[in-house]
Amino acid sequence: MRELLDDIRSWMSQGRAVALATVVRTWGSAPRVAGSKMAISEAGEMAGSVSGGCVEGAVVEEALASLRNGVPRLLHFGVPDEAAWEVGLACGGQIEIFVETLVGSDRTPSTGIPEFDDLKRCVEEEKPAVRAVVVRGPEAMLGRSTLFREGRAAGDLDPAMTEALGARAQTVLESGLAESVVLPNQGGEVEVFLDPLLPPRTLVIVGGVHIAIVLTQLAKILGFRVVVIDPRRAFATKERFPQADRLIIEWPDEGLRKVRLTEATAVAVLSHDPKLDDPALQVALRSQASYVGVLGSPATHEARRLRLLGSGLTDQTLARLHAPIGGFLGGTPEEIALSILADVVAASSVKGARQA
Repeated sequence: MRELLDDIRSWMSQGRAVALATVVRTWGSAPRVAGSKMAISEAGEMAGSVSGGCVEGAVVEEALASLRNGVPRLLHFGVPDEAAWEVGLACGGQIEIFVETLVGSDRTPSTGIPEFDDLKRCVEEEKPAVRAVVVRGPEAMLGRSTLFREGRAAGDLDPAMTEALGARAQTVLESGLAESVVLPNQGGEVEVFLDPLLPPRTLVIVGGVHIAIVLTQLAKILGFRVVVIDPRRAFATKERFPQADRLIIEWPDEGLRKVRLTEATAVAVLSHDPKLDDPALQVALRSQASYVGVLGSPATHEARRLRLLGSGLTDQTLARLHAPIGGFLGGTPEEIALSILADVVAASSVKGARQA
């Protein structure tokens, strides 16, 4: 949702209705994971993706139909027969996509998601939340939803159903992985999709070196917030890092204490100077940051490891340090930066798989 918000705001400012398409289930080699989204304006404009291009055309048509009649719909695309070629999934895999009105043309709650303002506020304020929406069941129930945030829930789901989903929503929030839950409802069943909305991943770079410039550019493409820390004013400048969200001109240990290091944070230490690297690692490795990596040769790292052990860090703490980083793809700044970012993404993917 975060990456769609600017386009949604633009369409809203022009008085256009907006539909939201969300991948709610996948099988096999589907190109996008559950929770992937695409917004569609009533003029047929698109933002985001639900299949990497495979079924977008068909989804847009269904979204426009949903905007016209106000009826949400669950779409299924797969490869059981030759018809799969028509939607581009001939490589294999199946997906289900739920389409609903996000914002009506008159922008009133009755013609869109009732909790849209709260949802938008969570994105803007970078607050975690989980949206629970009925994607399968009686037509009158389709699209009913509740937003769980900060210990409270708001929406138009039945109170008993909202209460039944509370604990599961918390589990989804902690794992960061979308899932579906089947609940009893008036003698039948409904399927509810639990969709986590998480703060953006943050990459903290210690050392405003050339590699850091490229790494910042690549990380922004992948949607990271980027913080650069360097006590040297000539290195940490807006001219060198125009895409950085924050520049901190402090000694690394002091600068890192000004950043909230959570499980959504990765720290890459790149200065090549022990006076900067060691204090940064002492703080980062004791934090909740999910990834801590440092540049340098194997020999340099072994000397660093001994220094850090002497400073009070344990072998167990040092075991989670990724080092040396950046050498898997080549030796240019661009190749090193790409290798570092690939390591960060791979580490977070492994963590998510374990949580699943």
